[in-house]
Amino acid sequence: MPLVEITYAPEVSESTLRELGSVLPHLVSVAVECPEEPYDGDLRPGDVEIRFRRLGPLDRSGLDVVIEVKSKWFESRAADRQDRVDRLHEDIRAATGLRDFGVYLSLPSAAWSQGD
Repeated sequence: MPLVEITYAPEVSESTLRELGSVLPHLVSVAVECPEEPYDGDLRPGDVEIRFRRLGPLDRSGLDVVIEVKSKWFESRAADRQDRVDRLHEDIRAATGLRDFGVYLSLPSAAWSQGD
């Protein structure tokens, strides 16, 4: 279950952010798919959590948008993480037209539990 945090500059339009929120669940799921957590294309509640945060007056960023993806560490994910994040960046660019953005993929050792 990936957690996605999007930090954005004040000048990024709401329509761009809505578009990101719409395409990211699928694109992130494809990017982190692995044998231990296969992606069947059928996203359910809790599969991908997305949070948006506008840059504050004291924040410093050289990019309009930074997308941070956190997904549980598996050896199969870690082995090609740079390829995964590069593909995700290109897929986001193709789907949204964003140009001035970065993607950070973190694979921490983690666990997840969710009620019914």
